[in-house]
Amino acid sequence: MCGLTGILNVACDQTADQLQTLASRMADRLHHRGPDDTGIWYQPANGIALAFKRLSIVDLTPTGHQPMSSSDGRFVIVFNGEIYNHQDLRSELTALGRSFRGRSDTEVLIEGFTAWGIESTLQRSIGMFAIAVWDLQQRELTLARDRLGKKPLYYGRFGSTLLFASETKALRAHPAFQAEIDRRQVGEFLKYSYLPHGSIYQDVHSLEPGCLTAIRFDDDRYWSGQAAAIETPYWSFTDAAKSALDRPCTVPYQQASEQLDALLTDAVGRRMLADVPLGAFLSGGIDSSLVVSLMQKQSSRPIKTFTIGFEEEAYNEAPYAKQVAEHLRTEHTELYVTSRVARDVIPRLPTLFDEPFADSSQIPTFLVSQLARQHVTVALSGDGGDEVFSGYRRYFDALDGFFTPDQLGGPLMGDFTSRLARISRSLPSPVRRTISSLSRLIGQISPRRDARMFSFAGDLFSDLGPHYRYLRNMSHWHDDEAVQLGIPMSDRHRIVHDIAFWRSQLGSQPAALQQAWQAFDTVNYLPGDILTKVDRASMGVSLECRAPLLDHRVVDFAWSLPQVFKVEGRTGKRILRTVLSKYVPSELFERPKVGFGVPIDAWLRGPLKEWAEDLLDESRLRREGFFNPVPIRRKWAQHRSGQADWHYQLWDVLMFQAWLAEQTRPRVSGMRD
Repeated sequence: MCGLTGILNVACDQTADQLQTLASRMADRLHHRGPDDTGIWYQPANGIALAFKRLSIVDLTPTGHQPMSSSDGRFVIVFNGEIYNHQDLRSELTALGRSFRGRSDTEVLIEGFTAWGIESTLQRSIGMFAIAVWDLQQRELTLARDRLGKKPLYYGRFGSTLLFASETKALRAHPAFQAEIDRRQVGEFLKYSYLPHGSIYQDVHSLEPGCLTAIRFDDDRYWSGQAAAIETPYWSFTDAAKSALDRPCTVPYQQASEQLDALLTDAVGRRMLADVPLGAFLSGGIDSSLVVSLMQKQSSRPIKTFTIGFEEEAYNEAPYAKQVAEHLRTEHTELYVTSRVARDVIPRLPTLFDEPFADSSQIPTFLVSQLARQHVTVALSGDGGDEVFSGYRRYFDALDGFFTPDQLGGPLMGDFTSRLARISRSLPSPVRRTISSLSRLIGQISPRRDARMFSFAGDLFSDLGPHYRYLRNMSHWHDDEAVQLGIPMSDRHRIVHDIAFWRSQLGSQPAALQQAWQAFDTVNYLPGDILTKVDRASMGVSLECRAPLLDHRVVDFAWSLPQVFKVEGRTGKRILRTVLSKYVPSELFERPKVGFGVPIDAWLRGPLKEWAEDLLDESRLRREGFFNPVPIRRKWAQHRSGQADWHYQLWDVLMFQAWLAEQTRPRVSGMRD
């Protein structure tokens, strides 16, 4: 696990010293991702420079140093990630007559490029990665990213210069970079609390998962701005899922669970290979407990496990994790942190996460990564279980006619919700729209505690069915709240088409709807939120995090299973529970999901109140020109007084404001007269 960056300047107007200096400056911004070694390769005649910061995991010797050249001298690579089947690929290449200098998976990759080509090698690889490789023969730069988006890779063209890096902070270190904030992406961030696709910056792209893009030195249309870089999928989640649905698993449930056990055992075992100390995050939930169980099953010594505990009982999973650790006899480390320690992380978040990011579980994720890094260099996690095996509560709430309490400003009785939903569905559409508009208007002007009920009624009477409820529950600030300035809401990017596609493919039965939402989450929420959170939090302390449940073979297998194998009643992850019960008694993990969070709602009324007030100051918001202060100040007043809980919406704005404060005179794109 490392950090990569580089430059391709087709003007070739920089000397070797200048290229080296610029690449070194960019790489220094990524020191946290790779503190063990630095490497720079450059070729002024082609304006190319590759730079690397290494976190040494496999082959700690100089033979693992990057940038690395292929044995025939054609390719030069910088590679962030791990190839878990590199030993198998090495054997295949050796049989073809290839020889190796060292033991690294990087060398296997680049020799594979020589033998099989880049795309074919990636298709053969099991792993997580972001790759930049320069072809000296073709004068072509290829960027590639792993199938599900575990590792980040950004790129952008600024005149005659292409910049690329693991994080945008490295791009900003180059004088050609133009820090223009894309207002359309600000809208996406406000709606989802993360960036589903792309970057906060205009003309900076986040390479899509499972894709590669090849940029030629002599491509005049690209360098003149007449054509964009073409991202070509070497693996497509949509195609893989459709293929799995077309060849469904036909074995009985028990046999399928045994097959999954074997597949997960292999996925976990491959991710236990390292030349440095290794451990795992353990929350006591199904996913992390299963990963640790399969690690301990394959280890001759106790696995090192790590848990963060909190003072607030509602957010504390440490006791559950301890019970699982005691049962599995792991070498368990738990650390109880005070609210003050957790809050002290907040000033670091804008720099740590690099772009606006507002999933508040970023705080405990950073803290558990920090704890683990004191003992190990690699940690396995249970990320991906909810998306792949239908574990989120929202997959059931939307079917039942519920809007989640989190989106409504406070808890509501489910029975009342169901009754009102039935009334709504019995009315003609024009009547529903009128009631919806009036309810929202009253909710906006009402200072009373009843405001959230009117807002809820507005949502409910505009209810267009399960898909509408699901998307509404997934979003924070809604289109009708007019919180963003400078660009009409109708012009904002949309990711709803993913839902529409899967609805057309699968139909409208409950199981099919759940599959559509799983697909939506896998291509949006998973890479944009979950994997971004884990990457930035872990790499911020130089810790490599591996996610065996997101092995693409596991994803393929899960999508071949009947939905009834994953869902039973209102409970998801059925088959994972069955596998886990072989290793851990069900009473240790069968409990309501706690979630990995912190009490942001209470902090905003207490110790974070002054910090938030400064960032949400009305004159400041107007001066910066991104947000309409009126709806923000209204929700802030209601939250402070305890009339409602708007911490999700407020945290989105606060994280953007805190990030914006860290920027140096950013220029803004997307402005409208």
